Amino acid sequence: MTSKQSPKVLVVDDDLDILELLKYNLKKEGYEVETAEDGMKAVSICKKFSPDLILLDIMMPQQDGVETCRQIRELPDMSDAHVTFLTARTEEYSEVAAFEAGADDYITKPIKPRALMSRISALFRKESKSSKKKPQIVAGNLTIDRSSYTVSIGDDQFTLPKKEFELLYFLAQHPNKVFSRDELLQNIWGTDVYVLARTVDVHIRKVREKIGEGYISTVKGVGYKFDIA
Repeated sequence: MTSKQSPKVLVVDDDLDILELLKYNLKKEGYEVETAEDGMKAVSICKKFSPDLILLDIMMPQQDGVETCRQIRELPDMSDAHVTFLTARTEEYSEVAAFEAGADDYITKPIKPRALMSRISALFRKESKSSKKKPQIVAGNLTIDRSSYTVSIGDDQFTLPKKEFELLYFLAQHPNKVFSRDELLQNIWGTDVYVLARTVDVHIRKVREKIGEGYISTVKGVGYKFDIA
C-alpha cells in the first residue's frame, strides 16, 4: 500500500446484505472496495485487485473462508495483505484454523459498522507508522527486510504472512528480551483485538518452521525471545 492512493479493501461474504452494508460504509470512509460472494471469486479478484485488507467470512458455498485464506496467502502479491475474518463461528477450533491459514484478525458477528470502521482506520494508521521503522535487521545469517516483507537466510529469500513477519521483526528488534504471550498479543495484534493466547504459539511455530529453530527460543512459563549470542 502506498500513501498516494486509498487503501484497497475486498469484502467476501455470501450474504448480499452484509456485502452492501460494508461496501457502503467503506466507500464512505474513502476506501477502494471490491466484493465477492464466494471464496473462489475472492481468490480471482485478489490476483487483479491486490487488496490491502480482506474481510472474509468462513461459512460460504463452494469454498469456505479458511481454504480461501490459505489460497490467498499463496499468491505472490498477497503475503503482506491483512486478512480479517468476520464470522458467526465462535468455536475455538474455527479461530485456530483461521490463524493457521494465515489470518491476522478474527471478529465474530453481528457486525457493528462504526466500530469496524474505527478498527480498520486504526489498522491503516498503524501500518503507516510501522513503515517508518528501521527497514532491515541483520542477525547472523538471517536478514529481515521490512521494506519488502522478506526474510533471507544466506542466499535463500522468502516472504512471510504479515503477522508472522511482524512477530519475527518485533522480537528481532529486542534481542535477548523475553516477552510474554500477552505482551506479544498487545504489540502485534493490539489491545482492541481479542485473540487467543494460543494464537502466538501458532505463529511462533510457523515462523520457526520457515527460519529454523536457532533464532526464537521458548522461556518456559514466561514467553519467547529472539536469541543473539
